[in-house]
Amino acid sequence: MVYKVVTIFTVLLAVLIYRSGRVLKHNVLSLPSLPEAYYIGGDYKERCTIVRDETANTINYCEDITFWDHLDEQDRLARRFVLLGCDPNRKAWNTVMGPLRDPEPFAFLWLYSTESGSLHPVTLDNYPKGHDFHPLGMEVYPSKVGAPSNLFIVNHARANTTIEQFVLDPTQPTRAVHVRTLTSPYFVSPNSVALTSPTSFYVSNDHLMTRRLPSPFGKTLPVIESLAALPFSWLAHVTISPDGALQHKIVAFGVPFANGVAVSHDGSQVALSATTLGEVYFYDRNQSTDDLKFSHSVPVPFLPDNIMYADDGALIVTGHPHFPSVAAVAANKPGAKAASWTVSIRPISDTTRAKSEKDFVKRAYDLRAPLSASAIAPAVLTHEVETLFQSDGSVFGTSATGLVDTRTGTLYVSGLYEEGMLVCGPK
Repeated sequence: MVYKVVTIFTVLLAVLIYRSGRVLKHNVLSLPSLPEAYYIGGDYKERCTIVRDETANTINYCEDITFWDHLDEQDRLARRFVLLGCDPNRKAWNTVMGPLRDPEPFAFLWLYSTESGSLHPVTLDNYPKGHDFHPLGMEVYPSKVGAPSNLFIVNHARANTTIEQFVLDPTQPTRAVHVRTLTSPYFVSPNSVALTSPTSFYVSNDHLMTRRLPSPFGKTLPVIESLAALPFSWLAHVTISPDGALQHKIVAFGVPFANGVAVSHDGSQVALSATTLGEVYFYDRNQSTDDLKFSHSVPVPFLPDNIMYADDGALIVTGHPHFPSVAAVAANKPGAKAASWTVSIRPISDTTRAKSEKDFVKRAYDLRAPLSASAIAPAVLTHEVETLFQSDGSVFGTSATGLVDTRTGTLYVSGLYEEGMLVCGPK
């Protein structure tokens, strides 16, 4: 009997090391040697600033940010805003990492103009009385020729996680009018959304076993699921009927900690963060059915959180280089700081590949960064990874989302437990 138990344990440990050895070594057991800060566009002291709410400090702990684009008749970009979902109470209420102590304080939406740099709080009109607001993933559909846009926000409310639908009107951009609360027994642990139309989207569910389970299960099983990189989470597609009914189907299952999700601009590809494997999964998308077929994965040098396609087709991936540091910041440990890292992932053409695939995947890359991504994540044949921003946390920490505006070359980064939004661009 003892022999069988030891054998099973040994096999499970071998599988864990094989699947998660790189992440355990570089992102859990050791602290990456990151600089104070590095920005690909130049000296961060000259080109990066942190935008804050100096009055009430409500632009804090902004897990997700997203572009709200205004298009003209030819679908050309006319104006662009950044929408921020910020929850200064996240250290008291976090259904992903814990704790679940106090869901009462209300979170905030902010609107940032990429043209003027001005900040405006966004009111939630017609929001249900007594309904909590704790935003996580969100995305807003572009406005064409002044038409209103649908905004969807994952809301980690006290009783269960919902998805809130709002309408944003370009004539009154600082008012988000609540339309409906979407609930479903399939919304076990919604995290991120990526729109496929004004009334449909992909939504990731990051855990099968959640913090909402009764004690002691809620404190132990989600941690086991995360640390063991168990492939229990999934990606689903949701369509909203005119009467508000939901059509729900799972399109990708067996993902370890399915987190950020993004749809390419041409709609042909979907990317999904597999956080606890330190990888981004790419899927080919059937645009008629929204079904997905796994294509390949790309390793990144951190635990990827949210992702977003830039205008030029590059995938912007942001995440956490050292998980214990994030946990220490969340727990308010004195002096704790957690690093940040944002990269771009671009396809590699066949003509640029080395003649020997074996030599190609062993090559060094991302050599401009103080800590190269190739020191942690091996090269792949399909894509090139390049660092856009990295910091040991002393300049900007706990990075969760990165956006790149290729018109201006500006990078925007938000932090899970950071104050303000990082903005880096030309002088």
